[in-house]
Amino acid sequence: MGFNSQMGSALIEARKAAEAGEVPVGAVLVDPRGEIVARAGNRTRRDCDPTAHAEILVIRAAAAALGQERLGGYTLYVTLEPCAMCAGALAHARISRVVYGAADPKSGGTDHGARVFSHAQSHHRPEVIGGISEEDCAALLQNFFAQKRS
Repeated sequence: MGFNSQMGSALIEARKAAEAGEVPVGAVLVDPRGEIVARAGNRTRRDCDPTAHAEILVIRAAAAALGQERLGGYTLYVTLEPCAMCAGALAHARISRVVYGAADPKSGGTDHGARVFSHAQSHHRPEVIGGISEEDCAALLQNFFAQKRS
């Protein structure tokens, strides 16, 4: 499966989050064989938990299902560039690759803003690939916030 097809799965999770009134960010975690092992959308409002970002939720689900805290060899697909909190969690989990859709110049933590992986203190530096299905990912967020403003 290619980057776009896996991002399509993350977009499905983002749309579900939007339908639930959450900021539409979705993520899937893929094992080294290309199988999705965890999927989630943002649940900060539903769970009353500011850390319930899609990335954190898939890390938690995969680690629990696999019985291990390290996820080397796994790839995270997420519709929005991870924030600094999520980038830190990805480093701690030793995720091998992060593939994101829309860039987040304001709050991003990988290629913008904090750039967590570029710091000497980062425990791990995964490969980061941005801009996959970027237009679809960005449009979902833009439409969500436009509806909130109207």
